[in-house]
Amino acid sequence: MLAAAASASTRPRVVRRAVHGVLLLDKPLGLSSNDALQKVKRLLRAEKAGHTGTLDPMATGLLPLCFGAATKFSQVSLDADKAYRAVLRLGQRTTTADAEGELIQERAVSVDRAKIDEVAARFVGEIDQVPPMHSALKRGGKPLYEYARAGIEIERPARRVRIHRLDILRWQDEQLEIEVSCSKGTYVRTLAEDFGEALGCGAHLVALRRTASGPLRVEQSLTLESLAQMDEAQRDARLLPPDALVADWAPVRLSAAEAARFLSGLRRRVDLPDAAQVRVYGPEPGAFLGSGHIVRGELIPTRLLSPAEVQSLLNTPVIP
Repeated sequence: MLAAAASASTRPRVVRRAVHGVLLLDKPLGLSSNDALQKVKRLLRAEKAGHTGTLDPMATGLLPLCFGAATKFSQVSLDADKAYRAVLRLGQRTTTADAEGELIQERAVSVDRAKIDEVAARFVGEIDQVPPMHSALKRGGKPLYEYARAGIEIERPARRVRIHRLDILRWQDEQLEIEVSCSKGTYVRTLAEDFGEALGCGAHLVALRRTASGPLRVEQSLTLESLAQMDEAQRDARLLPPDALVADWAPVRLSAAEAARFLSGLRRRVDLPDAAQVRVYGPEPGAFLGSGHIVRGELIPTRLLSPAEVQSLLNTPVIP
């Protein structure tokens, strides 16, 4: 025991460092979002990290991970529209609406392509969803899945979400693959179950892959395996700057003097139209200062980087 303790005490301590940026991870099957985040945080030796929306362990695909200054804008990605590819198993319902639950009902699948297309069109637009019991939503300070595991059913009010697009990619026997673009807060498991009920045969989710979050796409992402094989400089080179999370907002660039005042929290006069959200820069390339909004010619700070964070971004080499 003493030898083991001595061995543990001589292990090299990981020296954390300030890392600022966004890494797009292709989350593997079977790993929780937080476990994936911690693995990448260790690889980068980052001091501060957070993810931008949980993917269930059974789901794969795009998981934006934020480090340092980028964590200040993680809510933007949480609030962004998402896109998914999903595979439904028609004819079966489960306790959790996905493949991890117990089978509770089985029905014959008697549908044609016209019926599938008609039901898909019915789900496009604003719809009401009742959140599943097996979810992380909290009631009385506890996540719903804890009640579900104890066999307790909690009443949940329906929530309004928007399905921007629902395309049928493939249909063969009891397998139906769809592509969904939706607003934040949409439960694809619930969508799969409701879709099956509308077909008259029931359904549950057997595979889910997130393909987009706001302006970010899974094609830009890295796997854990590829990240582990890189050296530190290569990993750093794959970090997107913090403003990647707000890339679809209008940019505002300030002079050096105005940038310094804005960074201290002062409102600035600008000859620009009103805007609910803008990304703000100093005069130098890469000098991201933070976010703001414009009201009647005033640029008002919303979320600011610290001067040290801005300087760190300026010192980061631009990767062509």
